Amino acid sequence: MSKNNNKNVKKNKNQNEKKNKNQNQQLPGGPSETSETSEAPETVEAVYRDLLARAPENKMEPRMEPMFRAMKLLGEPQRAAPVIHLTGTNGKTSTARMIESVLRAYGLRTGRYTSPHLSSVTERISIDGAPVDRGTFVRIWNEILPVVQVVDAELEAAGENRLTYFEAVTVLGFAVFADEPVDVVVLEVGLGGITDATNVADAAVSVVSPISLDHSDLLGDTVAEIAAEKAGIIKPGGFLVSAAQEPDAAQVLLDVARAVDAGFRFGGVDFGVESRSVAVGGQQVSVQGIAGGYPELTLPLHGGHQAENLALAVAALEAFFGAEKPLEFELLQQGIAEVTAPGRLEVVRNAPTIVVDAAHNPAGIKATAGALQEAFGLEKLVLVVGILQEKDALAMLTELYREFGDLVEDLCLTQSDSPRAIPAGELAQTALDAGWPEEDLFATESVPDAIEWAVGRAEATVSGESGLGGGVLITGSITLVAEARELLGAPSAGAPGSGTPEAVAVPTAVDVFNDFGLELGDGLDEDEEDFDDIFDETDDETDDDVEGGTHGPEGARGSRADGGNNA
Repeated sequence: MSKNNNKNVKKNKNQNEKKNKNQNQQLPGGPSETSETSEAPETVEAVYRDLLARAPENKMEPRMEPMFRAMKLLGEPQRAAPVIHLTGTNGKTSTARMIESVLRAYGLRTGRYTSPHLSSVTERISIDGAPVDRGTFVRIWNEILPVVQVVDAELEAAGENRLTYFEAVTVLGFAVFADEPVDVVVLEVGLGGITDATNVADAAVSVVSPISLDHSDLLGDTVAEIAAEKAGIIKPGGFLVSAAQEPDAAQVLLDVARAVDAGFRFGGVDFGVESRSVAVGGQQVSVQGIAGGYPELTLPLHGGHQAENLALAVAALEAFFGAEKPLEFELLQQGIAEVTAPGRLEVVRNAPTIVVDAAHNPAGIKATAGALQEAFGLEKLVLVVGILQEKDALAMLTELYREFGDLVEDLCLTQSDSPRAIPAGELAQTALDAGWPEEDLFATESVPDAIEWAVGRAEATVSGESGLGGGVLITGSITLVAEARELLGAPSAGAPGSGTPEAVAVPTAVDVFNDFGLELGDGLDEDEEDFDDIFDETDDETDDDVEGGTHGPEGARGSRADGGNNA
């Protein structure tokens, strides 16, 4: 359990300070003759080039031994501070940022490891809410490089691939956190969980955001199979905090938690959002946590999905501090007020409003569509969409078609500079297959041209009584969002938050919790077997809601979207 973490985090600072700094001066075997490097890189850009020479991020190796080997040679830096480990399909990074921000309000020094990055690789390794210092990034890489080379040489001698890009950056992240040192590590998996490079850490609290179908070629074809992969981060004696899940996924997580004697709490039955209302710059959210209630928290992020992420973060924080006492309300609000989520429903330009969002699967698209329509009130929306090859483009475009209804008449298909980007022309054909009318489509390989076209179409919208006019949403992949942010001059992804927005409630508050047909306190007792009794009574109703297309504008485009069930 994590009950004593709040007593132990401070002493980590003294115990681990600089303990790894000279560890790699005398390593067994030394660098291999086949190692690529002969000169130490002197800049972040040079380190990044070396990292990119490795197997790319989408080619993760299902293995753990090389990571454990690297950790051993470095003196186990993954054990330098207690860890809150996050997995799931959507919402991981936003939830991680919320947890980090509140921990900082408590006066704890934080290390956050998230991926992918938007502007600079240093964003992946954050210290106290900001990307690691560039000089520190380069220095620590050069200090651990002999270890990386030893592990590379051993792998090549065994006929295996060198450490991948993600494995190498993960090793670097743990080394940076131990070097600083930090009091708490907030750690996001790269893919899955059980064989993810981050899983060398033993989490005090394991956090699982909503699970849906994504990366099915690697993780499985059902939510239960994917949940089994993600459940690998639940560790003996730890504590599982899970968002509300489909029953099959929830059962898998519950079984694993019980098998390793970990405590557990689930969203929708043990904690959740009681109510929320739109506010200027965000929303007000009332959360029932594991140990207490937190009314009218001001969250400077948009959308019901971010409110759910907040509830998950609150429960994870309560679990980290022992799961017995409520969080200090003022510290919780202080931390939440400073949360930012670059690339997540982020306004990067006004007149016309241009919003970027890194939704990259059908569930993410659905959440983005609902949040944008709720928060912005635009009279017309022009979409700019680019999708990577490993994603379900047909399902994503179908979801966009269904969710936005008549609000969207113009769709621009484009491609980022990533080699994994689906060509714009091919994506346009997929949009036709998803039901989009040909006259609504425009395709270009150039992201600048795509934005220029979309802005022109949005500016052509005559403002009505609301005076809001048209806007542009750029979405579909993190690489497209990163490129658009740079072109439009968005602030660095490490920039501080703007603080608490003025709360202006919009009646009536949205009741999220009753969507499950449950009430808070309906959670599983320790001796109950599974989720069947809880969900049986609501399964039929829930299925009817999904099949009937009750989400989104009634009757708008939903009946024309072929292949909608793929979402």
